Amino acid sequence: MLPGCFRGRPDHLALLSHLKVFFNLLLIASFFDVVTANSASEAGDSGKQDPIILYNGIKLASPWPPHLESLTRDPTVPPYLNVPPDVIPIDVGRQLFVDDFLIEHTTLKRIFHLAEPYQGNPILTPEKPWEYEGEWNGDRGPYTIPFSDGVWFDPRDGLLKMWYMAGLMNSTCYAISKDGIRWERPSLDIKPGTNIVLLANRDSSTIWFDADESDPTRRFKMFRFQKTPRRGLVIQFSPDGIHWSKEIAWAGPCLDRTTVFYNPFRKVWVYSIKDFGPVQGSKAPERLRRYWEQADLLSSPFWEETFWERSHLQSVIPFLWVTADRLDPLPEGSDLPNPQVYNLDAVAYESLMLGLFAIHQRSAQTDIGRPKLNEVFVGFSRDGFHWYRPFHEPFISVSPHPGDWNWGNVQSVGGGCLIMGEKIFFYYSGRAGTSRLGKEKSFFDADASTGLAFLRRDGFASMVADKVESGLTTRRLHFTGKYLFVNANVRDGELKAEILDDQGKVVAPFTKANCIPLRRDSTLQPVLWNGGKDLTRLSGRPIRLRFFVRNGSLYSFWVSPDPNGASYGYVAAGGPGFTGSRDTVGRDALEATHK
Repeated sequence: MLPGCFRGRPDHLALLSHLKVFFNLLLIASFFDVVTANSASEAGDSGKQDPIILYNGIKLASPWPPHLESLTRDPTVPPYLNVPPDVIPIDVGRQLFVDDFLIEHTTLKRIFHLAEPYQGNPILTPEKPWEYEGEWNGDRGPYTIPFSDGVWFDPRDGLLKMWYMAGLMNSTCYAISKDGIRWERPSLDIKPGTNIVLLANRDSSTIWFDADESDPTRRFKMFRFQKTPRRGLVIQFSPDGIHWSKEIAWAGPCLDRTTVFYNPFRKVWVYSIKDFGPVQGSKAPERLRRYWEQADLLSSPFWEETFWERSHLQSVIPFLWVTADRLDPLPEGSDLPNPQVYNLDAVAYESLMLGLFAIHQRSAQTDIGRPKLNEVFVGFSRDGFHWYRPFHEPFISVSPHPGDWNWGNVQSVGGGCLIMGEKIFFYYSGRAGTSRLGKEKSFFDADASTGLAFLRRDGFASMVADKVESGLTTRRLHFTGKYLFVNANVRDGELKAEILDDQGKVVAPFTKANCIPLRRDSTLQPVLWNGGKDLTRLSGRPIRLRFFVRNGSLYSFWVSPDPNGASYGYVAAGGPGFTGSRDTVGRDALEATHK
């Protein structure tokens, strides 16, 4: 509070204004000592909550989300990896080996895999007049990129749908595809003769297809960063992704690259909020992400201020969440003291949350017309808040070659990825700067296009054996299904499995000797035993699985209630054959992509 001699004195209004700026700057300069205020949550202000146990057995700490005082650059290990559940339920989704959560012992070697760029990139480039318009006007700002926007499969009409920024911060457009590679711009009625669905100022935006929404007018949700008349996210709804409502709500204040995703494991909407704030060892505030969740988009409370805009110590601000860490790359000659997190998109993939981190490594090189250096990295979370980033190579990279469409500023897309049969499709944006069109027709952060990269389904990590047979034993698991499936490539080798009871004894007839060897490459193949019809009698009992692999790779496993191999996990942005947000169809989705 200001001294009494300055309060209510009209002749000191100018001084008051300067003092407010001074105190805000003083607050930022001393941000390491600031403690984030508790959120005005529906659980009340006491910070005490009933224990929450997740679908995978993880018990959340109280209060939740965690109230961090600062962020560290040291790579962190989520608490559930240090103290995993005594018994892990596996009824939800394929079980991936991206960490040791499921593993008690193994002699297999874990290998992480990067997305493989499509050789025909880019798949969507500026070509329409309205894709050259915007804040820079004329032909100086060609853009056709999801930023983050979204790429989704809509089972209602069987189409893949993309929303993207056309022109620099000018409008939102819509494209459709059947194969995910060839995209069409339909002529719509919003602005006749164009594929524009919203003529409204914007920066970053997220469009979320809510397959489980009961209100047909809200199947599609838009979170648009509005620059005028009021900066921040506005929320809009649509029944078809084309015709959008007026502004329904305005979220709390935020910076321009704020994005949103849905965590279906906890049934909350999560705001990935761009901000500047405390990072241990930094001399000034740095880019980071803050966290805010809502059970209901309209009735749950929003935050009041971001750290950067904070005007008083008692304001309600979002929680500190994530930053880049010291293992993230920083190119030689970078103008940044440390890499920084530029954005975090996330989506539910099978049994975990998949995080796509845009890591900022260098500012734009305006002298040579090169965009800023952002690349996409991956992380994984089993509780929706703590991220495990086991490797720090770019999952999707920029090109080092001037003239390439992705010479700089590569970033991820809302919805994360599509599941297309045996593969995952990752869409991403890239910018060529002036390297293709020249300085007369572009500028350093323009000429933006959309690309595509592929990964094997569940292919983030594989457990690999050479010609010598190796094994993997899981922790104690619990399931209610009947049929064991694996995603494995043992075309040149072999995979067998056995089941152990709670005392570690092999359960007959589910022995290695009785197991019918797998000797092919497939993302969905059943594990069968001679004399064992199904796993019904083991349902509900703590067991361990033991896999034996020779000259091959194991990517995931799951126990399904259905003989078609449905995992009942989440399918990110969906894909052909899927009927909703979860895999209830199993093998049918594989067959749908071959039709």
